[in-house]
Amino acid sequence: MAVSFKMVPKKNNLATPPETKYYPCAVHNGEVNLDRLASIVASQSTVSRADCYGVIIALTQAIGDALSEGRIVKIEELGTFQITLQGLPADTPDDLGKSNIKGANVIYKPSRKMKQAVRQLTYKRIR
Repeated sequence: MAVSFKMVPKKNNLATPPETKYYPCAVHNGEVNLDRLASIVASQSTVSRADCYGVIIALTQAIGDALSEGRIVKIEELGTFQITLQGLPADTPDDLGKSNIKGANVIYKPSRKMKQAVRQLTYKRIR
């Protein structure tokens, strides 16, 4: 199955005169939730849907726990998860503290297999 895309106009106001260029934008066709993922995995294995559901829930909890301990989580077939911080600068290292941290994000880096799967995608333009 191909990934659908459409062309989206974007205006460049920095150019003189301002110009409009068109860029491809993926069109998403719904979403897959945890129940559906559990059903898919169960249909491809000897494990029940309920067991798959429990394993996926436990996996997400284990990933969250490891990230909260400051660890990088590497799942060979899927990729790597790690925490990054956003914060305010300090003039000296001694001035830097918890109050400088304004938030955290989870960074996902796909595995080689996942990157290879993405490289093999096909595309279909919709109008």
